[in-house]
Amino acid sequence: MSLAAAVITVSDRSSRGERADASGPIAVAALREAGFDVGDAIIVPDGADEVERILQATLQRGIRLIVTTGGTGIGPRDRTPEGTTRVLEREIPGIAEELRRRGAAQKPAALLSRGLAGVVGDALIVNLPGSTAAVTDGIRLVLEIAKHALGQLEGEDHR
Repeated sequence: MSLAAAVITVSDRSSRGERADASGPIAVAALREAGFDVGDAIIVPDGADEVERILQATLQRGIRLIVTTGGTGIGPRDRTPEGTTRVLEREIPGIAEELRRRGAAQKPAALLSRGLAGVVGDALIVNLPGSTAAVTDGIRLVLEIAKHALGQLEGEDHR
């Protein structure tokens, strides 16, 4: 099974160089430690069009696991879910629900995240919030299910 992954940080400020990307590197490090082949986080501005564009480009590179950080809240420019839904073929609501449930156990504001998860072709896409705490916790869940999900997408039997 291919273990190619990508992390995309969605942030106006980080894309303009006004703030360092603190959350993307957390996800990258966790994925590498788990055996995924992943480059440094890609940083793009907020907005549905930009998210859709980078997701499509990343899928064209054959990446099987894409984790986004940021842009999942209710702020005026938070449009990561809107860009993601344009790309997904099938949503997996249980992943997003569990991310919110686990996050809310630590901080009730996690319930404001509108992040999605789903599949396109043989790839899994998961939106994480942008805070370092949310990424630290959320990437654990992604790693708990990612290899099984990718195997299922390749037609492996349920384990």
